[in-house]
Amino acid sequence: MPDVDAAFYFDLASPECYLVAERILHAVPGPAPWIPVLARDLPEGEGTPGFRCAHEVEAYRDELARRAVALGLQPLRLPPGFPFDSVVAQRAATYALQIGRTVPFALAAFRQAYAGGHDLSNPDAVLVAAAACEMHPRAVLAATERTAVGDQLCAATAAAAAAGVTTVPAVRLGADVFAGPGALERAASMATR
Repeated sequence: MPDVDAAFYFDLASPECYLVAERILHAVPGPAPWIPVLARDLPEGEGTPGFRCAHEVEAYRDELARRAVALGLQPLRLPPGFPFDSVVAQRAATYALQIGRTVPFALAAFRQAYAGGHDLSNPDAVLVAAAACEMHPRAVLAATERTAVGDQLCAATAAAAAAGVTTVPAVRLGADVFAGPGALERAASMATR
């Protein structure tokens, strides 16, 4: 099967994106750039559902844990303050994109958050993920504070929305966008046709 023009849009605050990130490299034909976006600024808002009570959070956590086990992933451990604010982490992911380290950084950060249970709104947790893929901590911290990096993240989010991305995770194959839970499965099914 020939390569297709593809992309994976993600927000590190979304455990659904983590489930996709662990499998996308083998699920779509050819390269699919990973593009950090702010889920809260997409048309359907946050990349995680809104919770009305602790029971809903626990039910969501249990469902994610079940799916992670079914996929053969490490046991799921959501961070204590889940859902967390991902702006610093997404700025670090945008910097990783600039230096060609998006995939290793995002995988390390997702694993920090959802296998290690670390809150990525804490810059120290972001730096541990950055160190895992040989990104210098001072460079990462400086990048997360640069206006240009924030502007690039906002521009990527706006471009994703213009391309039809309504929420994360989202996989684009050509002009077709598959978003939300099951996005990877729908995209992979389309790619094999």
